[in-house]
Amino acid sequence: MSKASSFVREYKLVMVGGGGVGKSALTIQFIQSQFVDEYDPTIEDSYRKQCVIDSETALLDVLDTAGQEEYRWKTKYNIKNSAMREQYMRNGEGFLLVYSITSRMSFEEIATFYQQICRVKDRDFFPMVLVGNKSDLEADRQVSSQEGRDLARQFGCQFLETSAKNRIHVDDAFYQVVRDIRRFNKEQEMRGNGHDQFGMQDAPDVASDKCCVMM
Repeated sequence: MSKASSFVREYKLVMVGGGGVGKSALTIQFIQSQFVDEYDPTIEDSYRKQCVIDSETALLDVLDTAGQEEYRWKTKYNIKNSAMREQYMRNGEGFLLVYSITSRMSFEEIATFYQQICRVKDRDFFPMVLVGNKSDLEADRQVSSQEGRDLARQFGCQFLETSAKNRIHVDDAFYQVVRDIRRFNKEQEMRGNGHDQFGMQDAPDVASDKCCVMM
């Protein structure tokens, strides 16, 4: 076996979003194939999973930041939490921006997370996927699918609606971030230090691509 075929690339993914949107549930469903609806909101955890994406083996290192966001809100005057958030944003290669379709507030918070990522990365775009979770709770919906698509178009990223409970499009969300990281890295190699071109150039195609919205 050649070195190229035996090498397994590791991808550092970060779950970002407000408290209670289901980031931990999505992560555990993806990693362990089980639904967990109760967890300690003050605990940060990291998970690893090896999988094959587009015929290429990948090791996904997923940081679930649900605990940090809840803890930050409870101790908003503690600047240490802000530094911790910037640290995981700095280390992440790709992000899942998660909101709940049953919470307009969580949807409105996403823009702040997006801006923070771009500021820390010093770019106008970085590999990420916008995820509207809890699609199984249609009767409680507060955010339309069209609003999710529109926001993803603004970010130049792909959009999916997921259900951690029913395991709907859970794998798709994580796999898409890896695909975006791969494409981003290839384009950066081709363009040298050409910032921003990945997102700005591809935003129209992303928004119109059938695979960008999965419900």
